Amino acid sequence: MTDDTNTLMWTPSAERVQGTNMTRFIARIAQEFDAKVIDYPSLWQWSVDNPDKFWPEVWAFCGIQASTHWDEVLVDGDRMPGAKWFTGTKMNFAENLLRFRDEKTALVFRDESGNRVALSYAELYSEVARLAGAMRDMGIQPGDRVAGFMPNRHETVIAMLAASSCGAIWSSCSPDFGINGVLDRFGQIEPKLLFTCDGYYYNGKTIDSLEPMAGVLEKLTVDKVVVIPEVNSTPTTGDLPNAVLWNDFLSDNDEIEFEQLPFDHPLYILYSSGTTGVPKCIVHGAGGTLIQHLKEHVLHTDISRDDTLFYFTTCGWMMWNWLVSGLATGCTVVLYDGSPFKPGPEAMWQMVEDEGISVFGTSAKYIAAVEKAEYRPGKEVDLSKLKAILSTGSPLLPESYDFVYSEVKNDLQLSSISGGTDIVSCFALGNPILPVYKGELQCRGLGMKVEIFNEEGKPVREEKGELVCTTPFPSMPIYFWNDEDNKRYHNAYFDRFANTWCHGDYAELTEHDGVIIYGRSDATLNPGGVRIGTAEIYRQVEKLDEVIESLAIGQEWNGDVRVVLFVRLKEGVQLDDDLSQRIRKQIRANTTPRHVPAKIVAVTDIPRTISGKIVELAVSNVVHGRPVKNTDALANPEALEQYRDIPELQTD
Repeated sequence: MTDDTNTLMWTPSAERVQGTNMTRFIARIAQEFDAKVIDYPSLWQWSVDNPDKFWPEVWAFCGIQASTHWDEVLVDGDRMPGAKWFTGTKMNFAENLLRFRDEKTALVFRDESGNRVALSYAELYSEVARLAGAMRDMGIQPGDRVAGFMPNRHETVIAMLAASSCGAIWSSCSPDFGINGVLDRFGQIEPKLLFTCDGYYYNGKTIDSLEPMAGVLEKLTVDKVVVIPEVNSTPTTGDLPNAVLWNDFLSDNDEIEFEQLPFDHPLYILYSSGTTGVPKCIVHGAGGTLIQHLKEHVLHTDISRDDTLFYFTTCGWMMWNWLVSGLATGCTVVLYDGSPFKPGPEAMWQMVEDEGISVFGTSAKYIAAVEKAEYRPGKEVDLSKLKAILSTGSPLLPESYDFVYSEVKNDLQLSSISGGTDIVSCFALGNPILPVYKGELQCRGLGMKVEIFNEEGKPVREEKGELVCTTPFPSMPIYFWNDEDNKRYHNAYFDRFANTWCHGDYAELTEHDGVIIYGRSDATLNPGGVRIGTAEIYRQVEKLDEVIESLAIGQEWNGDVRVVLFVRLKEGVQLDDDLSQRIRKQIRANTTPRHVPAKIVAVTDIPRTISGKIVELAVSNVVHGRPVKNTDALANPEALEQYRDIPELQTD
């Protein structure tokens, strides 16, 4: 297998290209505007040059519903932040996700213990109506916060839709957050209504949620707590103040009163990772979230009513919000809660066969783990309906492209996608009419004027630099919670380059107009003053069978920075001189001498956030004896102790 990231891996057939929503959209734009739009590059250029025309076309093509038409598409379009979209519009997010009310399956919930629940669009509407009626009965109004400390279940989606129908703001975190982690988030936004399960299943264990919830409620006052039975049919809720069981809370309403609200009415509060302090509460608007997600689902992922969409995610990651927006396309959305490796590496792939999943979303680490487990999905299960695999969370390793096309399926769209919680969507992502090149994200998103800036703030191509967006887009946060003068918001994205969104990714725009992500800018290494993306090192190290995963930092040493590499090895493997030399040789041969680590240290665990992202900064702080401000944001904070006072790092 070659390491050439320029290698062509897949090209869609002419028949497939012709049948896509993207091709139909190109034809629509060319005809309606007499524009020279003939392919994706020309469409992308037109979309960023004409935002006042492009976004209304997305609105119409995707069938967004609103009770009141807009006055202006874009006001103050030269300001970031400050631009306003679709002013005067009145609409409701939940109404758009519940536009279909037939017998087609809307949601399928599965968990690792074998439970399965399916709801039709008609049944989903009915369930939301009953819960929305109960919310209105207790006085939930537009702007109130409704929160979920929930597994990835159908009731979580129902609760979000019910809250949105009333104009309330939904916020959720997964039940593996500790008490302080929950309080760091919900304590800032002060929800009026809170949903929790009595427990959940993970990796063969039954985990209680009521005890940590009781700890949260000792310091957080809410009007009501709704408990969903999961591990017990009649859970005891005596330790929770103002608690009621799900079925006892529901009303007998059968119709939903959809509150008609402005385009930028707040819909979601999402949270930054919180590894450097209390997490930022990022508020996203209903209209911007909806139009951006529909653009990505319908055009970039080619989703229609015939598709079944799945993304492996928790309710604490923005991909959950992205996933459930799939309901607006009328497709079937599959939810899964539990370990993706329970009972083994076949678990998710068997589900692909069972549910007829056509779009399968996961993380780059999961794909690498399946390969390391030596499981070959294409030989074991029927993947005939699978047309696309999406990957995010970290850069997808080039060899993972080889693995997918050789051992999963040779005819599918493999889309590494990148954006984030900050924009609840993507800057760069997939495209059903473009080829897939090894190691590259296929394209920049429509309407997203993404460029790569060098240190002087000038756009460059085929050079590494900062990923930026130079014009406004609808899914920018509307504000941060409790940030009255927008100072934190401005400092987060607009401090580096004036009037330009600086995302904090170290990236490159390729000759194919694709994007390569080299890692987070704040984790970039600087040995000898040369910037190195950590992903460049991980790509090489994790090719070795002995290495499960790795983490690199720059250690301040003798007035410079030296690269230190931590490796988690397969069981029974020792980090001896031979393996260390092979790691260095692999890195040197495929990158540069500056990438080669001065020190290699074996560890048994690598710290990561609740959503699964490794935390180079936290490790760097420990190695340098600096405090880690918020370990509650980590899934495994105990892992940090392995990195403290390591003897090998005290010597040359």
